Amino acid sequence: MAPDPATLALLADLIAFDTVSARSNRALIDHAAAWLATRGITAEVLPSEDGEKASLWATIGPHVDGGIVLSGHSDVVPVEGQDWSSDPFRLDIRDGRAFGRGVADMKGFIACALSAAARLNDAPLKRPIHVALTYDEEVGCIGAPKLLDWLSRQAPRPAIAFIGEPTSMQVVNAHKGIVVARTDIRGVEAHSSLAHQGVSAIGLAARAITLLQRIEAELAVQVRDARFEPDRTTISVNRIGGGTAANILAGHAWFEWDIRSIPGVDVPATLARFRQALEEEVIAPARALHPGVSAATLIVADAPALAPEEDGAAEALATRLLGTNRAVAVPYAAEAGQFQRAGLSTVIVGPGSIEQAHKADEYASLDQLARCEQFLDRLGAELSR
Repeated sequence: MAPDPATLALLADLIAFDTVSARSNRALIDHAAAWLATRGITAEVLPSEDGEKASLWATIGPHVDGGIVLSGHSDVVPVEGQDWSSDPFRLDIRDGRAFGRGVADMKGFIACALSAAARLNDAPLKRPIHVALTYDEEVGCIGAPKLLDWLSRQAPRPAIAFIGEPTSMQVVNAHKGIVVARTDIRGVEAHSSLAHQGVSAIGLAARAITLLQRIEAELAVQVRDARFEPDRTTISVNRIGGGTAANILAGHAWFEWDIRSIPGVDVPATLARFRQALEEEVIAPARALHPGVSAATLIVADAPALAPEEDGAAEALATRLLGTNRAVAVPYAAEAGQFQRAGLSTVIVGPGSIEQAHKADEYASLDQLARCEQFLDRLGAELSR
């Protein structure tokens, strides 16, 4: 199968926008809004606080509750240091595949969703279809909560969300959550020959990291889920720094870490447990000798896990449209858990494979894009009955 040429033309437009998370996505969002407008569809553009980025919300069909959201993030990961065979920001079609940064993750789905909205705008829909484009998913799923907060004050209310991450058009009903945190520790500087006069923040940080390792081991005993690989919650310390010289006890140290949680793990309780243990076992004893000792943990990003729903409406609809009764779990984090937390029945389903995402020569097969179009056309037919 091959996708509609109009979808590929729109995908070429989207790929040409360099929407690496460190840069603005406004040009892409404005282009999408203008593209929809020329087809009689009005879009809301929702700027970030600084105006550098924006989300988009567009609706086709009747002004009633119970609609379906087709959501995709507009940002992509960098291409620096990758050996591409073609310009990553120019759509290249060869050997039955569409190549370009973001084709799989996830501008391919966005092109299919926008194109479907244009095709279905005059269909006799009984429930609406909403298209949502977000920003900064690749750096912690930052943009979606702002869109969802805005949506909570709007009417009508959608009921279901399909998040178009690359799943090879399989239905995904569970993904891991992620919390990214930064812990800063203040010690007391002293010359290392007079170590009794101070306390090293790096030494305290090392003990704090040991606490995280202990909590990770305890969680592994408490909750496991064989559908994930690894089948447990992980806690990883991924960046660290501190100190000013080799002969000075460090006055400051920091480390950045994340929790990749499987559904069923109480992440707020886990964070509270770490903060309490850090205070009681590490900071308080040091502060008793050196009053200047302190620690603070800042949550940088928070995207909850997507949990399977009992008799979930999104899963039932997606599997029916695809003619399957199977749903799978994925180990990565996504915005789906945020949509579910906002009260929408949610699954992930989209063209392309996560195996091709974030790599040089990222691609989705033309067959996958066509299957996504077919899925969305079936959705339109379902909502028109």
